Amino acid sequence: MMKFCTLASGSSGNSLYLESKYSKVLIDAGISFRRISRSLGDMGIAVTDLDAVVLSHEHEDHSRAVGRMSGVPVYVSGETIGFWEGKINGRNNGNGAKTSRLPNGGIEKLREFDSQEPFRINELTLTPFSVAHDAIDPVGFTVTDGRVKVGIVTDIGKPTALVRENLKDCDALVLESNHDREMLFSGSYPAYLKQRISGGHGHLSNDQSASLLGDVLHDGLKYVLLAHLSARNNTPEMALGCSLEVLRRRGAEGRVALAVAPRSTAGEVITI
Repeated sequence: MMKFCTLASGSSGNSLYLESKYSKVLIDAGISFRRISRSLGDMGIAVTDLDAVVLSHEHEDHSRAVGRMSGVPVYVSGETIGFWEGKINGRNNGNGAKTSRLPNGGIEKLREFDSQEPFRINELTLTPFSVAHDAIDPVGFTVTDGRVKVGIVTDIGKPTALVRENLKDCDALVLESNHDREMLFSGSYPAYLKQRISGGHGHLSNDQSASLLGDVLHDGLKYVLLAHLSARNNTPEMALGCSLEVLRRRGAEGRVALAVAPRSTAGEVITI
């Protein structure tokens, strides 16, 4: 059995809590330390109870609070290890600029993972896989305790064969459904930002997300949580509608639970 819930999900910050029998893990910490502490506290969990914080990539909306996670191991990909070491030590970041120290003295326990190899945290096996996004080495994850498998993929510009392969046999999915293309292109964002969001290294539209769901849908899938919805270029109803249509066409409506992760508050605790 595994439990998970989003603490926040959107362009202003992302964090997902996942718990198994012997492990408590955060996937990303892109909101304030205070919000993380409060949301975990509401579930009876202290930050010091965490076994790890695992980062999908270095963008601030996924990493904002890592410098406050005193004593908690922080796992980052090998391609970004230099970025985080520079943050800790105030060293040159490789681009000619000296990075500032992270709040509260930086990351105390930095752990490296290979973005192409599974790694373990207690009884959990986390399998990272590369995704298309405008970061140094962005990844999605599957997490399994040997019985239940959860797939987590946000901040992805396009579905790839590698993404589909990793998500094809999950019991639950946390899947980006960022924007409605018509809302995005008719909205007030500048042209460069519209291109960045809709491009191959940006974010999934509702239609792309629904198509990916159709590609990985199988009889064992039990729960789909749509995540990282844009506040200005999407609505929960639009995101749900696209994915629900796929479930209906495939005869999976009612069998697969479908929900939207709240942008700025903790979501429902989901047990699989």
